[in-house]
Amino acid sequence: MNAFVVHSIPGSPFGRAVLAALEEKRTGYRLIAVAPPALRAPEHLARHPFGRVPVLEHGDYRLYETQAILRYLDRVLPEPALTPADARAAGRMDQALNVNDWYLFQGVANVIAFQRIVRPQLMGLAADEAAIGEAMPRAAQVFAELARLLGEQPFFAGAQLSLADLAIAAQLDFFLETPEWPVLAGPHPGLAAWLGRMRDRPSLRATTWERVAALAAAG
Repeated sequence: MNAFVVHSIPGSPFGRAVLAALEEKRTGYRLIAVAPPALRAPEHLARHPFGRVPVLEHGDYRLYETQAILRYLDRVLPEPALTPADARAAGRMDQALNVNDWYLFQGVANVIAFQRIVRPQLMGLAADEAAIGEAMPRAAQVFAELARLLGEQPFFAGAQLSLADLAIAAQLDFFLETPEWPVLAGPHPGLAAWLGRMRDRPSLRATTWERVAALAAAG
């Protein structure tokens, strides 16, 4: 029996970051799929009082909030380390994680990716072009700042893969399926190349929407 159980919606970039971290740690886990309508169900609210995903269970220990889960996994599974030992590099990692949560997702990915992918593919509805247009200036600002933070480094915290790379890659990967990607990423070839390298990692290949959906279906 796998020691780690992850409750998540297949396709969630936050859930994917946790699964990718577990893949990087080369440890077993079990995924329990959460359907979006079940987020407000009493059973799920008992796991996450705010009705979101992911939730991690490790034996009798339960944890929600993606950053908390990622840091917990890096403490209990110390190899390979996904947090730099250097304080300044770790600070950059923490900063990039917060940029992901508060600026890349909020008002950008949760608008553009939702309108371009979730609404047509899962809800059968047309995208709200006005909402996308309103989000684009924020998206351009976030992409520019991510490119600046990355600079010429291999990863966001420097030479070492970190938790920030997994979280941001899971979020940006959605944009590749949108017509906004060339507009947003075109001015930042270094960021686009970084995402290409991240997508080639076994941990990201193992946690695509399709692979996670199949994993959830298999139980």
